[in-house]
Amino acid sequence: MAKPAIIECPTCQHKVSTTATSCPSCGAVLRKAKRGIFGKLVIFAFWAFNILMVLWIWGGTQGAVQSQAGMSGAEAAGAAIGTGIGVTILIFVWLIGAIILGIMALLTRPK
Repeated sequence: MAKPAIIECPTCQHKVSTTATSCPSCGAVLRKAKRGIFGKLVIFAFWAFNILMVLWIWGGTQGAVQSQAGMSGAEAAGAAIGTGIGVTILIFVWLIGAIILGIMALLTRPK
């Protein structure tokens, strides 16, 4: 394996590896870390998933509330229970999905 090239820090003239993002001596930023294309896709998927889940839960609960207006007491109670179960399942899916995508985002952090 080849050794990384050595450069001088523009701030303190300390010898630094070209793979370093900052100077270990003075802390000057040498290059900005960038996320790869897969990492960018993971971040996009993370945010898109979270936005989708918010809209899905909000839209579903609003639709259920509006549909209960013309129901009898027993029908409204059943619809409320069903809505509660559905929202609970969606929150569980949201939590699991956010954890998985969050871990993937951490694993593809900028280098």
